[in-house]
Amino acid sequence: MALKVFITGTTGYIGGDALYALHKAHPDWAYTALVRTKDKGSKLQQAYSNVNVVYGDLDDYDLIKQEAAKADIVIHTADSSDHEGAAKAIAEGLASGHSKDHPGYWLHVSGTGILCFADADADRYGEASDKVYDDLDKVEELTGLPDHAFHRNIDKIVLEAGTNAAVKTAILCPPTIYGPGRGPISGRSRQVYELAKITLQQKKAPIIGAGKTYWNNVHVHDLSDLFVLLADAAAAGRKDDKELWGEKGYFLVENGEHVWGELSKQIAAEAAKAGYIPAPETFSLNKDEAFKLADFQALSWALNSRGKARRARKFLGWSPKAPSLEQELPNIVKLEYEQLQKA
Repeated sequence: MALKVFITGTTGYIGGDALYALHKAHPDWAYTALVRTKDKGSKLQQAYSNVNVVYGDLDDYDLIKQEAAKADIVIHTADSSDHEGAAKAIAEGLASGHSKDHPGYWLHVSGTGILCFADADADRYGEASDKVYDDLDKVEELTGLPDHAFHRNIDKIVLEAGTNAAVKTAILCPPTIYGPGRGPISGRSRQVYELAKITLQQKKAPIIGAGKTYWNNVHVHDLSDLFVLLADAAAAGRKDDKELWGEKGYFLVENGEHVWGELSKQIAAEAAKAGYIPAPETFSLNKDEAFKLADFQALSWALNSRGKARRARKFLGWSPKAPSLEQELPNIVKLEYEQLQKA
């Protein structure tokens, strides 16, 4: 019998690329996707004729619970780090539909915005931090972050679900994601892309405060490779591997680090080189001005989020191989320019 996968967010950026990678690796698995509209469902099934679509949204508690109960693996990417109801429905469904001998697996997407709390608490924007989290030797720091940290309320639901022997949880925590998504609908990320868009609109690149903050980054294709590796581990019956699931199953997903102020300068340089803006200039913003410009996307450019993705490399052989953010920047700037020309 084919392994059953229930996945959310397939019409979005992360989920769309994850389904692409999973379906390519395992076309024989039975996939069910939660989709909000008939139009998007039709596009998804045009791309994957053997993917079953169920229509609903994240507030459809009973539907999500039912699908989670039936699935061997749940992959949750749709507003997964912030929607409490959907997380609770998945937790309840997996627990009710599985047992210790035949557990259900939950691959959950959080986000490294959760690591920004110290800067936010101190009202510190644009300044560097030397705090670097480690998902291998100090994973308990990640699973024990303060309750007021961004996304923490949802992380706690997932971690609590993982204390049930019938449920095996793994939290994937990506930072800045970049690269072209291979899903059928949405192929665009946000943070760097919004930065490029604003640079093109303003004819110069924004820098918040001193512009010294650090973030990690990862190519979306490398992120999807980790979904496949974790799904493979589940399919192979590695249910008793304590390094993958539950209290240790917290995976930072990064393959590089950038400084936001330097990245702004690089984007301005690329835009000027391509002739999209007159000169590679920047302009300064404070946090309030940044928030008005692009909400939390802009504010995140002024906060630090640093960590090392050692767990996936050690226990799953994860080996990122996609182009670096610096290599991808010309494509990002070109994409945003072309989108603005169409608007």
